[in-house]
Amino acid sequence: MTEGRGTGLAADPWATLRGLTHARIGLGRTGDALAGREVRALQAAHAAARRAVHATLDPARLALGEPFIEVKSRASDRGVFVRRPDLGRRLRPQDAARLPRAPCDVLFVIADGLSALAAARQAPGVLEAVRAALPEWTIGPVIVAHNARVALGDEIGALIGARCVVMMIGERPGLSAADSLSLYLTWGPRIGRMDSERNCLSNIHAHGGMNHDEAAFRLAGLLRGARALGRSGVALKDDSMSARLPPATP
Repeated sequence: MTEGRGTGLAADPWATLRGLTHARIGLGRTGDALAGREVRALQAAHAAARRAVHATLDPARLALGEPFIEVKSRASDRGVFVRRPDLGRRLRPQDAARLPRAPCDVLFVIADGLSALAAARQAPGVLEAVRAALPEWTIGPVIVAHNARVALGDEIGALIGARCVVMMIGERPGLSAADSLSLYLTWGPRIGRMDSERNCLSNIHAHGGMNHDEAAFRLAGLLRGARALGRSGVALKDDSMSARLPPATP
């Protein structure tokens, strides 16, 4: 530790780094143990993460302002969902049977995933912004999915007849954000698609993550790229940042 100039107080050598990351670095100590405030903060973050995993998605909190279709996976409750990821990837037979055939360019599925809180807080704002960015696209009915894993969107998209499906799904909570959303884009959805055939935008939240407008801008760019290529995944690159750069001077 070094003395602060003119203050007589020890300067914190970790302060600059802590301003660049949410990681817990340079934590205060009391003797050989972490300071009480650090222990309490960690306990609170862990409790928030546990609550997010076990929370259920209330469609009323989405305030979509438009009709939506509610479906569930084959995982009967949150406990089964956490223990059996495979059941979260397939629709209940009764829900699969009642989905309408409604061919469209893109279908948006708002899914609880591992954080219903993330879906409720982030998905509506991103959806509104990306709709405005795609005026020329036909957009299918909004689907709200419970106990859903990413691959559930493949079955939903295939049944409805969407050229592309976007899963707007709650991420596994960490100890810095329990309400972070991911967007998974799959062109030509069908059961059996691999993760390498998807594109993902993650870390969408209000605590230093990607904001709704930025996420919508990048998602719209990926959607246009997927339509031009006729596929998604490893062949599709996010060039949204380069698109914003000024042209190089000769």
